[in-house]
Amino acid sequence: MHDAQFLEHVAVTGRVLGSLFYFAPDSENNAELIAILREPTWHEEWPFSLASLNEINALFADSTKQNEPLDEAWQRLFIGPYALPAPPWGSVWLDKENIIFGDSTVELRQWMRSKGIEPATTQKEPEDHIGLILMLAAWLAEQDRRNDLEELLAWHLLPWSAHFLDVFATKANSNFYRGLAMLTQETLAGIQKQLSLPVMQKTVYYKGNAPE
Repeated sequence: MHDAQFLEHVAVTGRVLGSLFYFAPDSENNAELIAILREPTWHEEWPFSLASLNEINALFADSTKQNEPLDEAWQRLFIGPYALPAPPWGSVWLDKENIIFGDSTVELRQWMRSKGIEPATTQKEPEDHIGLILMLAAWLAEQDRRNDLEELLAWHLLPWSAHFLDVFATKANSNFYRGLAMLTQETLAGIQKQLSLPVMQKTVYYKGNAPE
């Protein structure tokens, strides 16, 4: 796969996955994406091979039959009011105190500033939300900034994303979001393999101990 095609693939998958993690399922863009992923042939257009394709397909297809509506699952997993089963911010996993706006958030913010990157949102929220980082990765790929893309992934996403996605998949209680976690995990693994990317070793303190 040549470089331009690879970056295009990162851009497409980052936009899709980032949007699905960051925006509500009934938002205009996500409603269309979710409908596509519930079709049995969506994977034919997905740029990276999926080891768990059949299982992911089944989870997306079965998600139309669940008792918990997708908007309720979204509320419980990402908004609250109760403790989130798998918080989507990197610093919760990487900070000893399991807090948002922790040291790793500050490091990401400083890195973005050093690269001349403005936050994608004006809301007062941490920049290390997995959805925001995935969409930032897509933007860097679109801008042909491969070195910055590699740094973002190796330093600020991959050190904690696998832990988050494992816990998220276990505690989602939603077939759609379980499928999303698996799709994201395997897509990131494909990107890392394509880049031969060494990941910065960071201690993951949070184990996802929120109640089911």
